[in-house]
Amino acid sequence: MQTFTPPTIPPIDAAAIEQARTQQESLAKPPGSLGRLEEFAIRIAGIQATETPTVDPATIVTAVADHGVATDGVSAYPQSITGGMLNALVNDRAAVNAIARSNAVSTIVCDFGVVDGEDAVGSDAYASSVIDCRIGAGTANMRTEPAMSRKAAVASIEQGRSVVTSHLTDAGCIGLGEMGIANSTAAAAITAVLTGNEVSTVTGRGTGVDDEGLTHKQQVIADAIETTEPDRTDPIDVLRCVGGYEIGGLVGVTIEAASRRIPVVIDGVITGAAALLAVAIDERVQPYLLPSHASVEPGHTVQLESLGVAPLFDYQMRLGEGTGAALAIATYRSACQTQTEMATIAELT
Repeated sequence: MQTFTPPTIPPIDAAAIEQARTQQESLAKPPGSLGRLEEFAIRIAGIQATETPTVDPATIVTAVADHGVATDGVSAYPQSITGGMLNALVNDRAAVNAIARSNAVSTIVCDFGVVDGEDAVGSDAYASSVIDCRIGAGTANMRTEPAMSRKAAVASIEQGRSVVTSHLTDAGCIGLGEMGIANSTAAAAITAVLTGNEVSTVTGRGTGVDDEGLTHKQQVIADAIETTEPDRTDPIDVLRCVGGYEIGGLVGVTIEAASRRIPVVIDGVITGAAALLAVAIDERVQPYLLPSHASVEPGHTVQLESLGVAPLFDYQMRLGEGTGAALAIATYRSACQTQTEMATIAELT
């Protein structure tokens, strides 16, 4: 049986946390007056094992792939939109590009299995602007068969790890992003299996399906779980049965980042599913996860509670791409810079 052995993930540095806390107490402000910003800075100091935490350079990894279950009408948009959005991401015209740019965050785009990826972008632009992590031309329809083989599930995780080892070794922070028509269906299925919640509890409207569409989507997910019978004690099997190539890729990004003491910012419900899988593979990942927004998708609330993290803000967002993570990184940057740049009380007296 194909297995995955995660890299060694170090514990959070207790000494760095204490040093950062002591520094916070010395700053020129009333104790606790910066609220959660103080704890963010201390947390990142412990993750990075340093007295001077920083999120820079910060990068959003937007992983893109297609899903076979899209043919079952679970999305308000056709599968071809995945390739179109890959083109928009490459040409700096997606929402995440605008939000990341306005918050001094860079972006990289990874194709884990877009059906028409190179054609949608053009061969020259694809070669220069897309990181090719392709596992296949979209997953199988999980309603009728497992989404992928176990070999492909492990390969998607390893490809995600390679994104970090090849492109992000000096990252101060990595935000998770994704795009793929029908991937909220896969995310809901993963969340239901790993958390034990009912499908109806964790399934939202995704691209904006109506009431009839939501009922149909929930039935498709229930059928997929019944058909493929994922083993909830084996996260690789869950990914194999009801996952997606880009979700597996983000699992790999998360695990590799944690092994290198790089904080990882969760975005919405799809990246939340990847985070659940990463923690199920190795629980030592959990302290390296930082939240962003509270997605409108109901499964996201379940995910964040399971992961033990509280959202920073609620802007009623549900887009994905890494948009919420890009906004959150600006907050984490502010937290770190108050930690490292403020005067101390002693300097003022």
